[in-house]
Amino acid sequence: MKTRSAFLAWLLTCLAAASLSAGAQQSPSAGAQQSPAPAFQPPQAPDRWEPDIQKFEAQDKQHPPPKGGIVFVGASSIVRWNLAESFPDLKNAINRGFGGSEMADSAKYASRVVVPYAPRTVVLYPGENDIARGTTPETVGAGFIKFYTTVHGALPNTRIIAIGLKPTPARWHLNGRFIEANGLIRSYCQSHSHCVYLDVTPAMLGADGKPKPELFIADGQHMTPEGYKVWTGLIRPHLESNKN
Repeated sequence: MKTRSAFLAWLLTCLAAASLSAGAQQSPSAGAQQSPAPAFQPPQAPDRWEPDIQKFEAQDKQHPPPKGGIVFVGASSIVRWNLAESFPDLKNAINRGFGGSEMADSAKYASRVVVPYAPRTVVLYPGENDIARGTTPETVGAGFIKFYTTVHGALPNTRIIAIGLKPTPARWHLNGRFIEANGLIRSYCQSHSHCVYLDVTPAMLGADGKPKPELFIADGQHMTPEGYKVWTGLIRPHLESNKN
């Protein structure tokens, strides 16, 4: 009996040790648990904006814009921005916004709608449509890094001004994800040269902590002239050095 009891005790000890070993293999150290940064994901429909890009290129062949200016690029908030009205003193601003594009689209086409103009400054605003479609903030952040590296790989001295995703009535339920994406972009800009993060959120919220309704048209997403006045006032100090 003593021999059998000793054997059972030995067996239980071995099983316990094996269990601990398996647990250790399944529970890596805190450092190993950190997920790697998400890789850049190409656009969901990679060629859907090709006609728009080709139209820009055709226009440029007929009327080549000056180099060394300011390029605005991004989605509909850029497309709808009347730059001549907002910045009448800036004669070298180029609008290259296209439709409901996403961060991945801006990253993909940066070599064609930014780099050829050799701008001193790029104003970027995509990201809302991505998150509205279900894209994660991390993927938006990875897209921004791709945009930054594409532009700076060709134009290392070009300054990129990234406008943070704006709070909107129509997408207020997604604002937490907007804030996450903004945090990733802000963090990247803070640790890389020639990169400025522009936070538009405080100026667009009312006393109740929600988006000011007068800044948005009926769809609750796109901005009124008053909304663009807010953006213009915030970004103008960063563009002063680009005046002719």
